[in-house]
Amino acid sequence: MASSSNAAPRALKHGLSSRQVSMISIAGIIGAGLFIGSSNAIATAGPAILISYILTGTLVLLVMRMLGEMAIAQPDSGSFSTYASRAIGPWAGFTIGWLYWWFWVLIIPVEAIAGADILHAWFPAVPSWLFAFVIMITLSATNLASVKNFGEFEYWFALVKIVAILAFIAVCTLAVLGVFPLAPEVSGVQHLMQHGGFMPNGFGAVLGGVLVTIFSFFGAEIVTIAADETENPKEKIRKATNLVVYRIAIFYVFSIFFIVSLVAWNDPRLTEVGSFQRVLEILNVPGAKLIVDLVVFVAVTSCMNSGLYTASRMLYSLASRNEAPAKVRYLSRNGVPRVAVILSTLAGFAGCLINYVFPGKVFGFLLSTTGAIALLVYLVIAVSQLRMRKILENEGHPIAFKMWLFPWLTWFVIGVIAMVLGYMLISPAYRYETLMTVAVTGTILIIALVRKRGENEVLLGVKATS
Repeated sequence: MASSSNAAPRALKHGLSSRQVSMISIAGIIGAGLFIGSSNAIATAGPAILISYILTGTLVLLVMRMLGEMAIAQPDSGSFSTYASRAIGPWAGFTIGWLYWWFWVLIIPVEAIAGADILHAWFPAVPSWLFAFVIMITLSATNLASVKNFGEFEYWFALVKIVAILAFIAVCTLAVLGVFPLAPEVSGVQHLMQHGGFMPNGFGAVLGGVLVTIFSFFGAEIVTIAADETENPKEKIRKATNLVVYRIAIFYVFSIFFIVSLVAWNDPRLTEVGSFQRVLEILNVPGAKLIVDLVVFVAVTSCMNSGLYTASRMLYSLASRNEAPAKVRYLSRNGVPRVAVILSTLAGFAGCLINYVFPGKVFGFLLSTTGAIALLVYLVIAVSQLRMRKILENEGHPIAFKMWLFPWLTWFVIGVIAMVLGYMLISPAYRYETLMTVAVTGTILIIALVRKRGENEVLLGVKATS
């Protein structure tokens, strides 16, 4: 067994192919939030949820552009955590890196449980908890084998999601035009203005919709982590960043437009069965539930697969910067950070176990701590880019992929995120989750500062004795 102290230390391998990275960047993080969770967003804001998706999509596009600027200049598996360490300070990289790992190891069991519930509905004789553990073991095994295995699984998962969404958009286009053969009586987009108008619950509900939809987009940054394990990462990041705008428009905005056009926003079955299934029911598509269940199952397993990969790489990056135990830096012969994968998997198993032993209690409490992490990550990316640009320019480093209208758009994003976080803090609907995220963030930050103080004391001791 080779260790990191060998003369020729192992490194992450360029095991992801161009087609795998491209597919991951297009649809890798589209999960159940779009297929099912969008119904809650629609119920919140009505047809005006389209504005929420456009606003959120624009914010994510700008954040990805900023992250792309830094990632192309310095590709790194730690992505924004590494850039925060350099641009803001080690405490910032430590805090946001561990927060990001915490987010994903809690999302891993959420996705596993969702997939297990679907399988349990098909095979009721098998308990749901057994399906959840089988899903986790299977995907953990693929991640442990090689990054190529992860990429191959994610390629096919993403392809299924893309085909499903494009087929849905095609069917809905025919329905809006009044030529869908299974539902010739359905046509037009009249639901956009009926039942209280386009904005039935006011603009405040649109802002509330932004808070619901932002979690559907979170994970777009994964491609900047994955690109470090492929040939020519700078070009892959450039392409992936440019694809974000098309992905947002086609997969999110178009899909939601057709949903609110064909289904009344206050239809009670919308939140009962999910937005995609309700549309297919209205269009008399046979086996609507089975079709959506199959796609959602692929989506949740895909998100779990990506979550496990991302959590392990972030943990490995933290260890590489001496911000996690040294053993986490161990790489297998295939260039896989096995200890990081195993620890992230065990954390996911713990989440599943807690959920089944204490249903609806402890795990729900833990999950509430992730409420504002996405916005904190975006805020750190924006602040890091604001400062990193000056660092790179002072070093004479060429900026090959620039943020638009710098620094004005960067400051605009920082202001918007700060405003949204402030709104979450004073809003009764989001205050609890925001305070829980603040508590976890504060705990990690204290650990970071204590570690830094301990390191400084050690250095002073060494200097005093030398």
